[in-house]
Amino acid sequence: MSAVLPRLSTDLASAKPAAATSSHLTVIADAADGSKQRDSARSAPSRWRLLLPWFLPVVLVALWQYFSAIGRLPAGILPAPSDVLRAAWVLAERGELQRDILVSLRRVAIGFLTGASTGLLLGFLVGLSVLAHGLLDRSLQMVRTIPHLALVPLMILWFGIGEEPRVLLVAMGSLFPVYINTMSGIRGVDPRLIELGRSYGLGPFGLIAGVVLPGALPPILTGIRYALGVAWLTLVVGETIASRDGIGYMVQNARELLRTDVILLAIVLYAIAGWLADSITRAIERRLLRWHPNYAKGAAR
Repeated sequence: MSAVLPRLSTDLASAKPAAATSSHLTVIADAADGSKQRDSARSAPSRWRLLLPWFLPVVLVALWQYFSAIGRLPAGILPAPSDVLRAAWVLAERGELQRDILVSLRRVAIGFLTGASTGLLLGFLVGLSVLAHGLLDRSLQMVRTIPHLALVPLMILWFGIGEEPRVLLVAMGSLFPVYINTMSGIRGVDPRLIELGRSYGLGPFGLIAGVVLPGALPPILTGIRYALGVAWLTLVVGETIASRDGIGYMVQNARELLRTDVILLAIVLYAIAGWLADSITRAIERRLLRWHPNYAKGAAR
């Protein structure tokens, strides 16, 4: 699939007027020099590149612990990191921490997969079909402008306080970022590449698999990354709906008991979950787009 689009891009570039040959050679030479510099930089020790992103968080946590130890930060307002770790240890010993994390992961996984798959399907349908675009896009854009969190009372009225409203809220939050990026990515593919693909004898399915999908893949993956963040944000609100488990329930219970350390623990858990989800998506992005020059040899963003 990924081999067709680079070949068509090369052929399309070679079809440009010969007057621009010298400038093209200059650009190619500069790109080659830049590639050599990148290769030499990658061959150098890169341990500092792995440690650098953690420098600021570690310094901030150390300062937080220091000012808490000397009494500048009252424990009732902002407990020390050691207190947060102690609270996590106590909850883990009772088994509550593991249970709540697994429940939240299940909810966000089901909701995200439902919403993202629906967004992909609608995005492909609207992006590839003029009829579907005229029939569906305006209605979907109108629904998109409705804050999905404002539908919480209606969800409770329809489905009660079970799992359904939480999963549906996460699905609605995940659907539209994927839909918008998928539809825009498909409609943004260079028409000349499609015409060149037809001249190579590619049929409709060959064009979709070999030209349209690879060309639209970067914005699609960007939409998935954004949708994952929205999914976790929605889950925070969804789990406050008369929930009896999950990280949101842990926050609600801690608020009633004035346990600021547990509330901070929940915030840290949400941050770690969002970071891990984004990291996994970026790894998939590098894998699927390794043919793309901007993602070659792991040089992804």
